[in-house]
Amino acid sequence: MNASRSLHFKNSPWLRRTGILAAVSLGLALGLVAYLFGFSDHFFSRLFGAFFVLFWLLAVMFLGVVPFVNWAAANWFGKAWAETPLEPARRIPRSVSATVTSSHRKPARPGARLDSSSKRP
Repeated sequence: MNASRSLHFKNSPWLRRTGILAAVSLGLALGLVAYLFGFSDHFFSRLFGAFFVLFWLLAVMFLGVVPFVNWAAANWFGKAWAETPLEPARRIPRSVSATVTSSHRKPARPGARLDSSSKRP
């Protein structure tokens, strides 16, 4: 095998992402199995099963679903939609007269209050 081809395979982003997902899956599986069952019998078979399930769930999500959604957003809706963030709405400053009149409002008129001392039938 060619040395440059081997070096390219070792620095592949897919391999690095897969290794990170495997490490995270192993850590989560170890914590989950140790918390739920302890280190009793069948520990390694439970650990392998939990690792396998967590690894495939994370791998499908981060290596399949997320890249597909990014690709679909860029290709189906256009690159301008995917790359350009929306600008926040600009607020128009209030005029001085609007500020003064809003702070000098008349107090609200009190409404009719129910008499709590009246007899109930």
